Amino acid sequence: MEPDGRRTATRGQRRDEDFQAFAAARARPLYRSACLLTGGDTHLAEDLVQEALGRIYAQWHRTAWFSSKPRIDNPAGYAHTVLVRAFLSHRGRRSSSERPVDAVPDAAAPQSDPELRLALVDALGRLAPRDRAVLVLRYWEDRSVEETATILHSTPGAVRTQSFRALGRIRAVLGSSLEESAER
Repeated sequence: MEPDGRRTATRGQRRDEDFQAFAAARARPLYRSACLLTGGDTHLAEDLVQEALGRIYAQWHRTAWFSSKPRIDNPAGYAHTVLVRAFLSHRGRRSSSERPVDAVPDAAAPQSDPELRLALVDALGRLAPRDRAVLVLRYWEDRSVEETATILHSTPGAVRTQSFRALGRIRAVLGSSLEESAER
């Protein structure tokens, strides 16, 4: 106890407080990435973020702040890795084949061209989950080929090939709609 009668925070309480601060800071970027991965399905994106944060909390004691031997050097990067793996795991389940119809994001992001943004999110939603994951990691999160390969348990060469093919597929899905949106 402190001299003024307050209790000192235990190690577990400090860990929980630090995790809450981390989760508050990272939830929004994780949610944005999850929305792209899910093709605009905001409800699934929320579920994936919660699942990822739950998994991270279970391993939070392994961060550099609480262990003499740090095992998670970059908690923010680890969070995105866990999110992508949760997404890929979810897509492998049979129950994940349900697709909502007329899915529109709850609110448009403040952008100069919301039509283009919605067209891109819709096009991402039409791609295979692994193609989406590669495009989001490489071009939305601006990760290197090596980082993407590590997250997806793949090789850098496979990531380059998959990125090239996924870009071709999204171009085919977008067709002239992207050109029309870009001309406005």
